[in-house]
Amino acid sequence: MVHSQKNCNIAIFVSFSGTGGVERMIGNLTEGLTALGCQVDLLLVKTHSAHMGFLPATVNIVRLGVSHTMSSLPSLVRYLRRERPVALLATKDRANQVAILARGLAGVPTRVVLRMGTTLSAALTGKHRLQEWLWYLPMRLMYPLADAIVAVSNGVAADLAEITGLPQTHFQVIPNPVITPKLSMLAREPINHPWFADDEEPVIIGVGRLTRQKDFPTLLKAFALVRRKSPCRLIILGEGRDRHRLQALAAKLGVENDVDLLGFVSNPYAYMARADLFVLSSLWEGLGNVLVEALALGTPVVSTDCPSGPREVLQNGRYGRLVPVGDVDALVEAMLATLANPPDKAFLASAVKAYTVDMSSRQYLETLLGPNRGN
Repeated sequence: MVHSQKNCNIAIFVSFSGTGGVERMIGNLTEGLTALGCQVDLLLVKTHSAHMGFLPATVNIVRLGVSHTMSSLPSLVRYLRRERPVALLATKDRANQVAILARGLAGVPTRVVLRMGTTLSAALTGKHRLQEWLWYLPMRLMYPLADAIVAVSNGVAADLAEITGLPQTHFQVIPNPVITPKLSMLAREPINHPWFADDEEPVIIGVGRLTRQKDFPTLLKAFALVRRKSPCRLIILGEGRDRHRLQALAAKLGVENDVDLLGFVSNPYAYMARADLFVLSSLWEGLGNVLVEALALGTPVVSTDCPSGPREVLQNGRYGRLVPVGDVDALVEAMLATLANPPDKAFLASAVKAYTVDMSSRQYLETLLGPNRGN
């Protein structure tokens, strides 16, 4: 097991272009690797993210000066030739491909480690077969050239094995660095929201970008039915292109006064910790970071059994009810049952001990350094 690595230069290649889980996890990972004694260079394609403000001061931010991942190849080649980091971690598929090409063109011995954080085949459901083929072909050609490939869950690893033709043993499953030392402190921060002040009705919470992936329409429909049987309120944290559609649906369902689309908040944990129930209604995930965060805070959860991650996190339903994707009636039943009989907070928190920043960062560092450098 790696304990610390002095004078170890690790580069992370990513696009900070939103407020999603990738940006937050990479921020946590940079903090964890820095604590283990590494110098971390964060190579950024885009820097338009609220998470930029939470990066450790010790991280060296390298702006590649481009607006698209694929056009960053020349800048990345120059960086590799100049800095020659021990390892380069790329995250998301386009960055993964560019990283492999850049290492080859630069002619450096830098280890290239790829990270996949989503179940790609599920994300491409509904696409034309030609579109799938055009997406998968570069992966089949390039991914075997990587020194290691990290999947955030066993489901993602299985999906990648199917897509690339590589054996599943080729992939290293590493839990995301979700739980930070600051999590409990942030959860205790005060919030100014009347629904938590009056404590009259239970508050249900959902967190995520307002996009098709998160399937908040199903959550809204289920909430409307739950509210008919048991008074409650719903807060959704996150921003996205589906905001107006969701507002219109809430009005159509007659629950607009009991639903608050609060938008992006810098500290969602204070809301999650005070909620009576957290619901993940996604069509697909890679892991479901917010599910891990809710459990760590002792908040009861209900989740769709989507590919991939929730079943692994909830250990086949032991730590929270799993329902079929898009099944409103099953979601209603699970929400009502959990509100009526919430599990013990300490029991829930025990489910996610493997997702700490320290444990995850140590596994990442062992993978980044390779079998001959980790001792």
